Amino acid sequence: MKGQLNFAGYLREPMSDIDHNEFVQLLNGGFAAGSAQFAMHAADEQRANKYLDALIESGKTWADVEGHFEALLQQKSWNSDSTESQKDRLRQFVFPWLQSEPESIAKELCYQIVKAEDREMLEDLRLRAIGKKGRISYMMKTLGKMDPEARKEMGPKLNVLKNMVVQAVELQKEKLEDAELDARLASEKADLTLPPRPYRTGTLHPVMQVFEEIEEIFGAMGFAVAEGPDIEDDFHNFTALNFPIGHPAREDHDTFFMTPDAEGERKVLRTHTSPVQIRTMMSQEPPIRVIIPGRVYRNDWDATHTPMFHQVEGLVIDKVSHMGHLKGCLTDFARAFFEVDEVETRFRPHFFPFTEPSAEMDVKCDRSGGTVKVGQGEDWLEVLGSGMVHPNVLRNCGLDPNEYQGFAFGMGVDRLAMLKYGMPDLRPYFESDVRWLSHYGFTPWLLPSLSGGLS
Repeated sequence: MKGQLNFAGYLREPMSDIDHNEFVQLLNGGFAAGSAQFAMHAADEQRANKYLDALIESGKTWADVEGHFEALLQQKSWNSDSTESQKDRLRQFVFPWLQSEPESIAKELCYQIVKAEDREMLEDLRLRAIGKKGRISYMMKTLGKMDPEARKEMGPKLNVLKNMVVQAVELQKEKLEDAELDARLASEKADLTLPPRPYRTGTLHPVMQVFEEIEEIFGAMGFAVAEGPDIEDDFHNFTALNFPIGHPAREDHDTFFMTPDAEGERKVLRTHTSPVQIRTMMSQEPPIRVIIPGRVYRNDWDATHTPMFHQVEGLVIDKVSHMGHLKGCLTDFARAFFEVDEVETRFRPHFFPFTEPSAEMDVKCDRSGGTVKVGQGEDWLEVLGSGMVHPNVLRNCGLDPNEYQGFAFGMGVDRLAMLKYGMPDLRPYFESDVRWLSHYGFTPWLLPSLSGGLS
């Protein structure tokens, strides 16, 4: 190990040339000799900071460091040409470091930060202040050794100090980035002879985006896509789905009916995509696993309801599916669709003519601040209806309910789009406003995927 008299030489050497482990060993060995040489160089802030960092790394406490400097100032081994001014220089730099109040430290650090000339210097200041071995970080570690009253007083001050430094660094970083950008703009010139970049016109409507997201999620679960006509007859839209005669959905105030045909039958604009479930069960042998996206029509018009809107329904028919499968399937869907790992769901008993038992699924959310944030908060929001397919529906489709069972679910695509992408009103969906579409629309060339991200 090098002798103690070489310590001043270490302070003069470039940082990269110092053997750091040897330097720490030297510090642990004591400083009985060479004190005057150190005092001569103590005003060199970079070297003194290196010294202090090494002291901390060597395991010494602030009390050890302070005591060492106090003893160092009292030594009789100062050279004959040493003066009190040399000792004052040592005090000037070291003791403010050790004993300053947070307020004075904040002024010192913020002054240094605003004087940083580039981002590299700013990052160095940040690390020296709040890095793992930074000055403030070390002071916060000493809180545990303080008595309760001192800790109660010093803790909030250090938190304020840390926040002030973080804010000062951020502001100075923005200032330096702006300066760099201004310099680039001043030095770089645009070549006006270059052709402009092609501007892609047209966007994908949010409803179509959500359709594709839902199809991607259920497609990964093994569901196929089924479709059917928008104009339906009474049997497929009502009777086969266990709607009794006199049900309100069969009345003109809820449903759009067509003019009676030659046989006196009034066709109907389908009120849900459930008729496709009936057509699928009557045309395919179980097992069945399909989702049915499409337009539906109801006599309603306000901020959250429109005469024409969009639904996706799902149907599973086999011999073993039960309510547990339904809950697991829809909970997984909610997590994937809202792109939140922890989505809490609940199922409330409800009534639908075509399922028994029936339930509405809610997701936990936060409604504060005028927005809905799924996956956090203590509020609940209903997002879809579901249930086990009613035995009468199975019979109407020619399936034996003693042999087959299954579940069904349905959700409003427009409303899901509102919840996920923060659109407050349904009506602009259908107003063909290019400004609205350019704001809320999606790039049509980026297809949603579970691996690459839905949105």
